[in-house]
Amino acid sequence: MTAVKVAAPAVPPVLLAITPRMERPWERSSAVRSLPPETKLVALVTFALVVVATPTAAWPVAVVAAFGLAAVAVIARVPGGWALRRAGVELPFVVFALLMPFVATGPRVPVGPLTLSHAGLVGGGAVLVRATLGLGAALVLAASTPPYEIIEGLGRLRLPRALVDVLTHMIRFLDLVADDLRRQGIAHAARGDHRSRGVRLAATAASAGHLFVRCVERGERLQLAMLSRGYRGTLPPSGRPAPAAGEWGRALALPMLVGAALLVAFAMGAR
Repeated sequence: MTAVKVAAPAVPPVLLAITPRMERPWERSSAVRSLPPETKLVALVTFALVVVATPTAAWPVAVVAAFGLAAVAVIARVPGGWALRRAGVELPFVVFALLMPFVATGPRVPVGPLTLSHAGLVGGGAVLVRATLGLGAALVLAASTPPYEIIEGLGRLRLPRALVDVLTHMIRFLDLVADDLRRQGIAHAARGDHRSRGVRLAATAASAGHLFVRCVERGERLQLAMLSRGYRGTLPPSGRPAPAAGEWGRALALPMLVGAALLVAFAMGAR
């Protein structure tokens, strides 16, 4: 009988097991996907800081950031539908930006049949642009990095060990709660429950206490299982080597480009 070789997983099983059953755009190979997670986390924070530090008068910097982020999204092979479905979290910022021209004080300018605040228009536009760029960068990170790698990257960036463990278990329990909700939906359908989706959601919300008890029970079983397998307060390392200088350079290319554009804008007198 011919022996069959089975390839070992690229990450520790304990980390692989915490990935929720969800859409997995990070399974697409790309140049961004192959970068170490800690480099992408630092790039995300740096990009967000540069975008926030950009004054409203330096709008070309925002244009450079938008085109650069779009290019990175294409390189990372971010699915358009996946990103659009998650872009709804920006809705509060959109509402706030749309209300600012109506409630802000100061000189007013005519815009069609309306008279809006000039400061509100500028401030609302700045809020919308910054929120959109920050959300886009976060979606690129989420689409190119599995949750367990994000947690691993936070640990390698010296985030407190206790906080990393809390995040690890939180992601695991998201999977457990999603499983319970799926089973409830299947049970309702098997019993001929053809009520509207809103009514079914209300019924699910009413059983939140039951879900909480189930999560506590599963948490106790999970803790016992981990202790029986040698868990002593820390998860085993993945064995990934430290990022090379070239990997840091590729990850920070976009923040450095936007930062250079911001320095040029400051040199030209933008405030």
